[in-house]
Amino acid sequence: MSRVHDALRRAGLTGTVAAGAAAMPAADYLSPELLQRVQTVPWQLSPDALILDPLQPRDAPIEEFRALRTRLNHMQSRQPIHTLVLTSASPAEGKSFSATNLALAQAQLAGNRTLLCDFDLRRPVLHKLFQMDRSPGLTDYLQGTVELEQAMRRIGDTDLYVMPAGEAVSNPLELLNLAEVKQMLDRLPAIFNWIILDSPPLLFAADGNLLATLCHGAILVVRIGATTSDSIARAMQSLCENNVIGVIVNGARRGELYSKYTYYHSYE
Repeated sequence: MSRVHDALRRAGLTGTVAAGAAAMPAADYLSPELLQRVQTVPWQLSPDALILDPLQPRDAPIEEFRALRTRLNHMQSRQPIHTLVLTSASPAEGKSFSATNLALAQAQLAGNRTLLCDFDLRRPVLHKLFQMDRSPGLTDYLQGTVELEQAMRRIGDTDLYVMPAGEAVSNPLELLNLAEVKQMLDRLPAIFNWIILDSPPLLFAADGNLLATLCHGAILVVRIGATTSDSIARAMQSLCENNVIGVIVNGARRGELYSKYTYYHSYE
């Protein structure tokens, strides 16, 4: 048994699920008790982070992510969808912005534990957005140097957890091809309702394509005025498994976004 698999086995696995559920082998189940060992870090966002302010719940951008959250949760009620990869055709189209704010929107629902993972091992940004250490994180866990709970952080007293990228590696695609990546993604839904992955652009690295095959669904982020129809077509064609369940259109002008909320919020 590899070091990595052995670390996974030690990171909070139990023999069976609690009474009332079907028996499940230890190798297939992560105990929720693992979360009690996750480090809590302060809610401390970078000044440059394009993160929506939860204290302004009626802002139109927040409403957009809540609408997306509602659609995803409805879809989840009809089919088992827990792991999502957010990607784009090219860089600078807003995938990290979308992944982060969707995770925040999900975590705002009571008891809706959400894990935001930085799988963009080439240009990770989540640790900068939340002003936390990059390591320990995903790569450290996959290489067997830390336990799973050590690779995560809980953000304040929220239900949002973040897994930063971890130490830089020279072979990110080879690391993501480890069987332990799929094992981890298959088991995380035992303790998180949503696992949201930020991945590299599809046309610049094969990582996003690989991750899409390991997740229940993929969401493509496109930017108005930047993403071309040709790049969208090539990005879709690059996917080994077409499990794209939606598209986020990013970069709408402020007037276009806010106009439909004028009636509802003009009084206040």
